[in-house]
Amino acid sequence: MDVSVFLHLVLQEISSGGQGLRPYLIGFNDRSLYERCRKALKDLRYSHSALASIEERPIISSLRCYFPKKLEQRWYPFKQALTVEEDTRMVINTAFRTTSTGERGIPWGVRHIKAPLAWSTTTGHRVRIGVIDTGADYHHPDLRHSLLSGINFVQPGRPPQDDNGHGTHIAGTIAAANQMYGIIGVAPRALIHPVKSFDENGSAYVSDIVQGIEWCVRNKLHLINMSFGMKTRSKSLLHAVTQATNAGIAVVASSGNDAKRKTIDYPARYSQTISVGATDNSRRIAPFSNRGSYVDIYAPGDKIVSAWLHGNYHEMSGTSMATSHVSGAIALLLALKPELKPTEIKALLRRTANPIYPLRGRASSTKESAAGEIDIARLLQECK
Repeated sequence: MDVSVFLHLVLQEISSGGQGLRPYLIGFNDRSLYERCRKALKDLRYSHSALASIEERPIISSLRCYFPKKLEQRWYPFKQALTVEEDTRMVINTAFRTTSTGERGIPWGVRHIKAPLAWSTTTGHRVRIGVIDTGADYHHPDLRHSLLSGINFVQPGRPPQDDNGHGTHIAGTIAAANQMYGIIGVAPRALIHPVKSFDENGSAYVSDIVQGIEWCVRNKLHLINMSFGMKTRSKSLLHAVTQATNAGIAVVASSGNDAKRKTIDYPARYSQTISVGATDNSRRIAPFSNRGSYVDIYAPGDKIVSAWLHGNYHEMSGTSMATSHVSGAIALLLALKPELKPTEIKALLRRTANPIYPLRGRASSTKESAAGEIDIARLLQECK
């Protein structure tokens, strides 16, 4: 590929002055080609100030630019060397939340999936989990022994401190460990690396998610929790998820909160992930949860109390909360069986799940309830 021709095309698009500029992610299939392009871009910026707006994404060998809408067909000559797609925004998967000053100790969801029965055998010791979210509150007393270093893609160079609360809530369900005064998560001795790809409003670009996944792969984590989703496919996101699973990292993703019966959000819809729907305390699918044949496993996601900012606690509902229960369960499993591959973990979860009840007032549907609710006691028994 002629790097000079490529960059002049980029300059032409940036300078076109068209309406409706949108962020695009240009991914290079060859790392050496990306480095050549970076070098040439550095030289061209001296004579073309418009190129200063291009953001480099070295972790994922990509450039991020603002172009007019409907761009892809113009890149046909470079299709063998590049992937070009809009850098879509996505949001964290929460149905609703309320302030909570009540439940402490072991939250109902942790008890419901029988995590306490496993703690004499496994607590998730030293299993390292990447939580791609809004960061985490490093000062929360329930998480002081659970959080390791992470990375911040929203404010590069700064710690991944949570300014939203969602990431802290997810981390608490997975690995909170404050037996005397706070709550206990599913895997209280698991270790969490917060990956801050979402801003204070709970919003992120695909490029920041992809960078987060790549960071987890590079740091050889065991598991990735992704409690977020979007409605459209992304080649870059699929490539990153595939790379993670090929590296032996289980990727757990939330199905979404639209009460849909035949589809779920991406990235949960990708077959490489472990997709999670939400149940309530009656072992029924929560009314807000997406459901159907794309869901691999269900877990508690209704009225879940967990850690929040500034040492507080909130009650939240959503498939995000269900996903964190499943990530904690996988951490318990991996502490005992670290050699398990993502496909084996998914098969175990499905095989050992409990049947779920249909929604109240609705007849049972085979497709809707094909997957069951996680049962940690059965899961670990299967591995003996």
